[in-house]
Parts: sequence; structure tokens; C-alpha cells
Amino acid sequence: MEQFPVRRNTILLAATLTSLSGMVQLAVAVGTVTLVLVTDVEGILGLGPAIFLTAGALAALPAGRLMDQYGRVPVLAGGCLAGIGGCLTTALGCELESAPLVIAGFALVGIAQGTILLSRAAAADMYPPERRARGISYVLFGALFGAALGPLVFRPLFAGKELDLESLVLPWVAAAGIMVVGLALVLCVRPDPRTIAQKLHFDAGGTDFDQAAPLREILRRPGVLTALVAAVASFAGMVSVMNLTGYLVIDHGHHQSDVFTVISLHIVGMYALVLVIGQVVDAVGRRPCQVAGLLVMALSTLGLAWFESVLWVSASLFLLGLGWNISYVAAVTELADRALPAERGRLIGLTDQLSSFSGAALVLLGGVVYSELGVEALSFIATALLALPAAWILVRSAAGAPDVRPLSVK
Repeated sequence: MEQFPVRRNTILLAATLTSLSGMVQLAVAVGTVTLVLVTDVEGILGLGPAIFLTAGALAALPAGRLMDQYGRVPVLAGGCLAGIGGCLTTALGCELESAPLVIAGFALVGIAQGTILLSRAAAADMYPPERRARGISYVLFGALFGAALGPLVFRPLFAGKELDLESLVLPWVAAAGIMVVGLALVLCVRPDPRTIAQKLHFDAGGTDFDQAAPLREILRRPGVLTALVAAVASFAGMVSVMNLTGYLVIDHGHHQSDVFTVISLHIVGMYALVLVIGQVVDAVGRRPCQVAGLLVMALSTLGLAWFESVLWVSASLFLLGLGWNISYVAAVTELADRALPAERGRLIGLTDQLSSFSGAALVLLGGVVYSELGVEALSFIATALLALPAAWILVRSAAGAPDVRPLSVK
């Protein structure tokens, strides 16, 4: 059997996610504040994150289709370029106090996130079904190191400064520099992971883009619907709460620099145990882990109704990240199992599109709920939106819907 540098490619893809994680951490920490400062309208505090998520949603499915047709690396590189452009455009918007430039920058940052997160499809390409969750987790693990970029890079840039548009320019320029590193890393991935999947035949057939099944047929396959619901619920629930946390922490009377502590611990929760969780998903099964992760997330959002200190908000956000880790790795792995190499990018891209659109809607709704009704209402609604999908998946399982095996088409 032909040998490929799977380990090397995995490390490079993981390092690319480190760069993405650093950029996203800044966007999450100051996105709401940036747009409020440039517009002087507090009621739109959820609009900044909604722009990120909507742009990512619009990019995800087309990017997935392009990945299936032309390969993973060119599309991921395009995502890095969008990130560089987005951060520089946002920095310029802050310097010129221009809301249109800031909004355009946010949109490009969202496109970058929606595209680069499809590196999970590249990870799934390189590993056989029995090790696929671990392969995806290896790449996701790179995002953990991005958690260090907040305290090490961004927090010093805000230290001792009043939070205004001028103080936001340099951090956004620094984020662009981080994405330049990500671009260099992803361009070193060779051969393209899609080529590895085709050559090693991890899935029988389905290597020709023109012969791939349409999405409507893929969505009818056993296990796809429950995995899709778990992925959308976990991602949308996580990003909506995470993107409002920066404003919540400041509203509790804490300093802007404390936001990076909370977000860093959230990212640690998202990725610190991902290597262990990947093995658990492979051993225990996809569906039980989807349910368990959603329930952990529901518990974490319930705690936000009472916690105000940086320590306890950080603990809640850590659990939110951990629950997302469990449910999302399980859901994406099952989706990868049910798609062939020439279908995988589209299916995961569709999942990301639905997840991001849902997240954008929830963060806008959450901003209104928080402004009008307070943190308790936000907490209870978020908890319900995470617990109900878990209950539905349990009911489906009790009704006899099986935890399916990876797809193999002859």
C-alpha cells in the first residue's frame, strides 16, 4: 500500500486551526464591543457575532462543494486569505471609525472561519473509519493552542488602555499576522487529503465528484438526520452563548482584559480533552456521545443564571466547551462515516451552514433577550434549546433507530 505523510499533514492542519482559533478568540472577545463602539448603538450587541456566523454559513456549503471538486488545500488557503483581509479591514474600520468597513471585515472573518473549519473533512479523509473520530480530534486539538494567544498576545495589547476604537486597531492587525502564519502552514499540506482518501480507498467507491450522490439522497441515509441535529444544536448553542459572553462579563463590572481569561478557558474546554474524546467516540459510539455532550452544555448554560464572578463564568464556559467537544466530534464523525470522499465536503459544509445560520439567529435573539429580560432568561432559553435536541435523539434511539456503522458502498 502506498505510504502518505498522514501524521505530517495532521500536524499542519492542526497548526492551521491554532491560527484560526487565535483570530476567532479576538473576534469573540471584542466583536460585540467593536460594533457598538463604531455605531454608538448598544441595542445591536448581537449583530457583530451574527455577521460572523451568517458570513460563515454562506461560505460553508460552497466551500465544501469546491473542496469535493478541487481538493481541500486550495479552499483552506482561500479561507486564510479571507481571514487576513478581514482582520486588516476591521482594523482600518476602527482607525477610520467606519461602520461599513468594520461590517465588511467581520464578514470576511466569518468567511474565513466557515471555510477553515472544513479542515475536519480533510482530517476524515486521511483516517480509516475505525480511527476517524481520533483523526478529526487530532486536527481539532490544534485549536487548543490558540487559547494561549489571548493571554499571550491580545491581553497585553489591551492592558492599561481605555476600551475605545483606537485601542482595537493593533489587536486586529496582530490577528491578521496570525492568519498569515496559518496560510503558510496550510500551503505545506501535501498531498491533498482528498487524494489520500481516494488512493487508500477508506470508503469503497464514490471517489469521482460527478458520480457522488445528491445531498437530498445523502440526508436520507440512516444516522445522518440525528447527527445533523446534534451538530447544529451543539454548534449553534455554543457560539451564541460564547459570542455574548464578552458583553456579559463587562456588564458584570469586570475589565475587558478579563474576557480573554473566560474565552481562553472556554477554548481549553473545547479542545483540551479532544484526543481522549475522539477515542471515546470511536469506542462507545456516535449517538450516546451526541446526547451526553448536549446535556453537559445544557448544564453549563443553566449555571450562567446565577454566576457573575470571572471564576464561575469561566467554569461555565469551560463546561460549555467540553460538552460541545463531546457532541460535535461525535456528530461530525458520524456524518463523515455516512459520506464518501466525493460527498464529504458538501455534507459537512451543509452542516456548518445550518449551524452558523442557527447560531446567527440565536445570537441576535440572545442579544435582545439579554438586553430586555436579563441573563436569567438568556440562560433558561439556551438550556432548553440544548436539552430538547438531546431528548429527541434519545427518543429516536428508544424507538429503535440504530447507531449505524460507517458507510461502505460497493
